[in-house]
Amino acid sequence: MRWVWQDSARVVPVLLAAGVAVERARDLRLCHRILADAGRMPLDARWTRRLRAPDGALFSLDEAPEPVDALVDELARQEAAVAGDASLGMLLAAESTGALVAEELLHVGLPWSAREHDRLLTDALGPRPSAGRPARLQALADEVDAALGQHVAIDSPPELLRALRSAGLDVRSTSRWELQELDHPVVAPLTAYKRLYRLWTANGWQWADDWVQDGRFHAEYVPAGVVTGRWATAGGGAMQIAKQVRGAVVADPGWRLVVADAAQLEPRVLAAMARDEALAGAAVGDLYEGLVASGVAESRPRAKVAMLGALYGATSGDSGRLVPALRRAYPAAMRVVDDAAATGERGGLVRTWLGRTSPPMPAASAGLSDRDAVSRERGWGRFTRNFVVQGSAAEWALCWMALLRRSLRAGGGELVYFLHDEVIVHAPAERADAVADEIRAAAAGAGRMLFGTFPIAFPVEARIACDYASAEG
Repeated sequence: MRWVWQDSARVVPVLLAAGVAVERARDLRLCHRILADAGRMPLDARWTRRLRAPDGALFSLDEAPEPVDALVDELARQEAAVAGDASLGMLLAAESTGALVAEELLHVGLPWSAREHDRLLTDALGPRPSAGRPARLQALADEVDAALGQHVAIDSPPELLRALRSAGLDVRSTSRWELQELDHPVVAPLTAYKRLYRLWTANGWQWADDWVQDGRFHAEYVPAGVVTGRWATAGGGAMQIAKQVRGAVVADPGWRLVVADAAQLEPRVLAAMARDEALAGAAVGDLYEGLVASGVAESRPRAKVAMLGALYGATSGDSGRLVPALRRAYPAAMRVVDDAAATGERGGLVRTWLGRTSPPMPAASAGLSDRDAVSRERGWGRFTRNFVVQGSAAEWALCWMALLRRSLRAGGGELVYFLHDEVIVHAPAERADAVADEIRAAAAGAGRMLFGTFPIAFPVEARIACDYASAEG
């Protein structure tokens, strides 16, 4: 049986709260967007509204879902728009399953120890203050004032920038990267302040009050929140849990965390898309070591720089200098991204492996100079170059989670976290080794679903631990 609804975010939380398990579904909102962007059907704003359920209510009077007859008609329009395109049909199924996974992640939550979180914060920042900054942050702010010889509104970038310049520092911004280039006593306390301030505001005590309930961090994921199909979050910041507090992600007694991430996902996806057997051969083990062995670069770090340059369109520095070697060694793979970039520069649309379509180039501002116009076109080419690979990698990740979800439902364990190419499963200790095998099997299965028998490996490192920080080594 397959459920059909306008928006998973409206219906699934209610079903989960009632103990109803959903195996398959069609999310008409997400699928409408994919088909409209692909030019398969007209865009209708009624079907792109996100209908998050308020406080568990199935709908609110000011934002009611479409009636059942409208759902049936929209489903028929979507099926006609797919018109037997197997790849596009797979994308709609994967996207809809991803929407189910997102709501299940929100419902289950990531195990979180409030006691350990408080200890980690106290060690880093000092005790939780009743008002104002934590003690460690205040001490660093005082050091910044002393180094600059004046009181500084340190949390205001414009005021901080003026204070730095008044101290004779030639800086264009207050970014940590630019500050680290300076030779001045203010650099150490200011960069330390910035790092700890980020911890305090992003994953501090107030964050826990807002997002951690009954020992679980409940984050609201947004499937396809990025145009490439990558996920985002609407609240809680699940995509950026600070390393300093990952030790607070603690398995329940008798359970374990299985933390797994896919190695060098995007280059492997590129090799499969291009059917580039030479690049696939380099990816049998560590892909970057494989590039070194093929003569693209003399060291692993430089090989990584070269590949990132190919994916993101670098034209200068080490990346730019190494990309020609990649073109000679792997012409099929490089042709995929080079063609995508050229299409984008011309104002054309590109598509991922399954058929997600890139947005059109934004309209140019009036009066652009020739130089600015060329710069704009090249910038959009860099976007479309990466779109085809990042979007296809996002499709692999959706298939990975779908297959893993199926095995966990059969054998036991909870998928509790997702970050692009990383998952965390919370499993009974006696099931942890089996779950690690299931994660690896799902990764291999996702590769076969997308790329058939093409010989490309998608290795996954799965680590079993009692807490997230320990799993990271």
